[in-house]
Amino acid sequence: MTGHAGREAMLAGCHAIVLAAGGASRFGGGKLLARLDDTPLICRAVRAAFAAPVESVRLVVGADAEEVREAVLAAQTPRPEFVHCDSWQQGLSASLKAGIGALPADARAVAIFLGDMPALSGQLAGEALRAVLGGAPAAYPVFGQAPGHPVALSRALFEGVAQLEGDRGARALIKDHPGVVRLPVDDPGCIVDIDTRDDLRVYARA
Repeated sequence: MTGHAGREAMLAGCHAIVLAAGGASRFGGGKLLARLDDTPLICRAVRAAFAAPVESVRLVVGADAEEVREAVLAAQTPRPEFVHCDSWQQGLSASLKAGIGALPADARAVAIFLGDMPALSGQLAGEALRAVLGGAPAAYPVFGQAPGHPVALSRALFEGVAQLEGDRGARALIKDHPGVVRLPVDDPGCIVDIDTRDDLRVYARA
């Protein structure tokens, strides 16, 4: 699978997943289809994932699956591989499990993008993935004191993902894990997420 022509050289065995299966109850539903600069929110995350130096991008859908799929296919966005999470109502852990479970058997590492974060960086994903390939079990950017995304996980943690339950993602898995690399960055986009319609309005005005 190919992405943007100008992205970094691909890292062998590295992949990306975009988590976009939730029902967005705090937003009132339909969050990933909401438009920002006339682009559906989900398309921004997908484009960021394709800008990362990865072999493939998988988009995990659940609630509003067909609408999200149509929005991504209609946009000028490279086409990801779609993964349907039947148990999306069980929380973030279900989406993460579905994405990890859909990776190739020879995957060495994965970068995790969240569909409701409009300013994620493919370049930061590359930095995190290189730290993992260098031996770290996981890596993620930090802006100030705040942990951000994309989070990169090594294959060694894939089994741990299978043990997560409820609305818990990769952060719960690596919180106290030894050897995790934290990458200080000057990029507030790594911590910006959209939870409510007010969040979207504020971000659009910024």
